[in-house]
Amino acid sequence: MKIAVIGGTGLIGSQVVSILNAGGHEAVPHSLSTGLDLQSGHGLSEALDGADVVVNLTNSPTFDDASPAFFRTTMDNLLAAVGDAGVGHAVILSIVGADLVPDLVYYRAKVLQEDLLKAGPVPYSIVRATQFFEFMDAVLAWTADENTVRLPATPVQPMAAADVAQAVADVCVGAPLLGTRDVAGPEVFTLDELGRITLAAKGDPRTVVTDAGAGMFAAAPGDALVAKDGAVIAKTAYREWLAR
Repeated sequence: MKIAVIGGTGLIGSQVVSILNAGGHEAVPHSLSTGLDLQSGHGLSEALDGADVVVNLTNSPTFDDASPAFFRTTMDNLLAAVGDAGVGHAVILSIVGADLVPDLVYYRAKVLQEDLLKAGPVPYSIVRATQFFEFMDAVLAWTADENTVRLPATPVQPMAAADVAQAVADVCVGAPLLGTRDVAGPEVFTLDELGRITLAAKGDPRTVVTDAGAGMFAAAPGDALVAKDGAVIAKTAYREWLAR
């Protein structure tokens, strides 16, 4: 099976390519560095030539008001090209609970991306993942100073990027879901608790202060970011991952 992996040189995409090729498939990475610009459509027809499946792992360069336009343009370009190329299955990666956090423009943009795919001309699959372990340092940095890190007590169920990549690869080689598969880590934490675990593991002396209004995830109500019944639960635990 030939699979075009758009965004195939990034954190998730590079691992998806490795997993698929190790499984005997022909996974080809495409990105700006290989000559594909999804925003303009340049190089798209060449990238899809002969592909049975396309997986789009590109991401908006910002989380602000520009993100909906990015996803609309890139998905419009992709879906037009997919229809022309006769690709039989299109896959995207989204976020668990994206539709439950309307106050975040980036989450609304991801829902827009999902809706465009659902309305498109090709059988599709959507993989929704929870937050990645690898992004925790960035989350800490958003609301930190030299002495403290402010985080809300938002429940989260994070997972390793390697487990996300495996979930995406599994969907790529299966029949189109014509729906959504949620994947999540094995443990639920509050974000402030996760911050304390992270700082302690790194020997960082800063104090985590619980602040209901701090950072992007303060906008997530209740357990919006926690996977619901039916989700695929990954095996890698956060403390195990940190210890590596």
